[in-house]
Amino acid sequence: MASASLLKTSPLLDKSEWVKGQTLRQPSVSVIRCHPTAPSALTVRASSYADELVKTAKTVASPGRGILAMDESNATCGKRLASIGLENTEANRQAYRTLLVSAPGLGQYISGAILFEETLYQSTTDGRKMVDVLVEQNIVPGIKVDKGLVPLPGSNNESWCQGLDGLASRTAAYYQQGARFAKWRTVVSIPNGPSALAVKEAAWGLARYAAISQDNGLVPIVEPEILLDGEHGIDRTFEVAKKVWAEVFVYLAENNVMFEGILLKPSMVTPGAQCKEKATPEQVADYTLKLLYSRIPPSVPGIMFLSGGQSEVEATQNLHAMNQKPHPWHVSFSYARALQNTCLKKWGGRQENVKDAQEVLLIRAKANSLAQLGKYTGEGESEESKKGMFVKGYVY
Repeated sequence: MASASLLKTSPLLDKSEWVKGQTLRQPSVSVIRCHPTAPSALTVRASSYADELVKTAKTVASPGRGILAMDESNATCGKRLASIGLENTEANRQAYRTLLVSAPGLGQYISGAILFEETLYQSTTDGRKMVDVLVEQNIVPGIKVDKGLVPLPGSNNESWCQGLDGLASRTAAYYQQGARFAKWRTVVSIPNGPSALAVKEAAWGLARYAAISQDNGLVPIVEPEILLDGEHGIDRTFEVAKKVWAEVFVYLAENNVMFEGILLKPSMVTPGAQCKEKATPEQVADYTLKLLYSRIPPSVPGIMFLSGGQSEVEATQNLHAMNQKPHPWHVSFSYARALQNTCLKKWGGRQENVKDAQEVLLIRAKANSLAQLGKYTGEGESEESKKGMFVKGYVY
């Protein structure tokens, strides 16, 4: 499958003949010739951000680094703060986010940070812009752009992700504020089907979001999360994941999304959380890599896995197992709880614990960096980092 960007580099197309904003629907590049004097649908969609999108995606997908997902909504952030006895106030959210972005040397292991809208426009407790602090650490700022999950009428109690309305103007504003990539999380539930309607809605929404984001300079993270909820085995997860990713790439192509300018955030292929048969890291790696090689084009720069409620150690072990041989893509991480859990508990809302909490964050970031390089050993892991974090029906 070729992306629109590959078509743009065809030697048969003169640069002066490109028509910005239109689309190309033609299966064979070798016979395409565009003539400006003859209006036609056979023209290449050329984005003024194409080169920048490729550069941003490659920067995020750089060796030994991954993404810190800190884009929890204010409501979800409030739940995290409540777990350590703190009130959900802007000041407390600011203090915690400042702790994360200012951890010394974080950029050695983290290439991108996904922010909630409040954080993108927020300053640290010492008055510096959060975005500027990240850039100083050589970390690319990203932004959550979806508006959350709502019930999908006509489905089997499934959800769809809202947020396409006004997305073009919002992504343009986020770019001006310093964001360079975006995230849109939709979900697929295996216990509830998944129905063909839910899969199609998830795939189409992701494709429209991706095209709009690229048009406004943001690299889209494509994330159809297959929820851990359920008693199903790993083979059922694999079967559903193949269907979902096949549909996603059909619609990405239909929307002329440039594959070299996207990143993926898939779930690892694991048994359901309530399944009695657990999988080893080697089994998870085997199933997950089999999925990737059957569904993901090699032109995609990076695959940044979500942790989805696995324990911190589980997520790291599984990533390490997948990186025991080279792949056509950068296989890495985009973790939220699997990077933050022990850090948050170590902090406990106390200023005197900030340094220790940052050290814990760096330990987890380094562990996943080593896993991305296939060099993780598991030495010195705490008992806390081994505790599972699955929450049924988890929402951001």
